[in-house]
Amino acid sequence: MNTKLTLRLDDQLIESAKEHSAKTGKSVSKIVSDLFVIIKNKNLKENGPITPTVQSLKGILKDSEFAENDYKNYLEEKHL
Repeated sequence: MNTKLTLRLDDQLIESAKEHSAKTGKSVSKIVSDLFVIIKNKNLKENGPITPTVQSLKGILKDSEFAENDYKNYLEEKHL
């Protein structure tokens, strides 16, 4: 369900939002909606519970000799 929301913003900010809207092809409402989704997802990540399995794996590779590029190279070799 969509509900109308009225925002009161500075004139220059509104103009900037409209310019960005024209460049991206998204409505200002969609841009604002996307921002709220990003904020919601960020809060879920920060406040979400970590399962015991994930907690046990956290930091396990900290002192490892492997780098992130090693894993990327492995995946490229495996799938290409």
